Amino acid sequence: MSHAAVSPVLVIHGGAGVIKRDMTPAREQAVRAAMTQALQNGYAELKAGKPALDAVAAALTVLEDDPNFNAGKGAVFTHDGRNELDAAIMDGYTLRAGAVAGVRRVKNPILLARAVMEHSPHVMLSGDGAEAFAQEQGFTLVDPAYFRTEERWQQLQKALKEDAAKQPHADVETARHFGTVGAVALDAQGHLAAGTSTGGMTDKRWGRIGDSPIIGAGTYANSGCAVSGTGWGEFYIRTVAAHEICMKVTQMRVPLKRAAAEVINQEIPSMGGNGGAIALDAEGHISIPFNTDGMYRGWIGADGVPHVALYGDEDDGTTEIPEPAPADSVAQP
Repeated sequence: MSHAAVSPVLVIHGGAGVIKRDMTPAREQAVRAAMTQALQNGYAELKAGKPALDAVAAALTVLEDDPNFNAGKGAVFTHDGRNELDAAIMDGYTLRAGAVAGVRRVKNPILLARAVMEHSPHVMLSGDGAEAFAQEQGFTLVDPAYFRTEERWQQLQKALKEDAAKQPHADVETARHFGTVGAVALDAQGHLAAGTSTGGMTDKRWGRIGDSPIIGAGTYANSGCAVSGTGWGEFYIRTVAAHEICMKVTQMRVPLKRAAAEVINQEIPSMGGNGGAIALDAEGHISIPFNTDGMYRGWIGADGVPHVALYGDEDDGTTEIPEPAPADSVAQP
């Protein structure tokens, strides 16, 4: 497939399950500012001719460093009162990938995931081994207290009380396991990349790992499609959601928006799960399906203008982008 005259595109998410009534004006302003900064930082890499991987990493480090997101600083707490972080990154051009799971002292897990991809013979490292690798690679490990925020700590305390009373979790984010950041990018060479980072779910136990660091479940990219998911991870694992969307696009020639909607808004809900995703194809078509009240989401393309939306009834600007051609009219590679 020819990739002549490709306009770089970056799409990001900051988690599904946004509830409008729970957002203070100050919180909303902070979230929008961080999303905008992430888009600008990532797009600057693309405009400079850097690969999609660089854009994904640049965008996600902004969100990992911002306490308003469940990734890096501001990650949720496990049942045992710890922050355990997961991340993955994938290069669609080479199908190389790297992931880390259950790390507790790595400031930017997405950067460690990339180091696993580029400087180890493995795809996924976890826990103490991942942190030992980080030290070998020159990463400075932080005190676990760095990740703590009072809001996340109180969310855990509430969840623990509900556990003790054998009550269902009242907080939507806790009950439905929302909270992830992700990015997908298309660079000037026509190459795609995807990345996802998360603190997992509040009150998770037994070293639980969700879909975010699992290649094909919450994160996937190939030559024609890139996806990052956010939602109830167990269902994204069971459906291999990100890979399934990309297989529909690249093998079955299904238009991106339809492919993403079939998996996110039909297959996963039919099994009892929910959430959202961001998807991007090699022609720059964007899809941002979600089946929750809202999803932190944004994109930036040829005009260099960041588009950010939070709520379900808010226009995210993707209607301005032309629809993909019908499957039977797409030239075969």
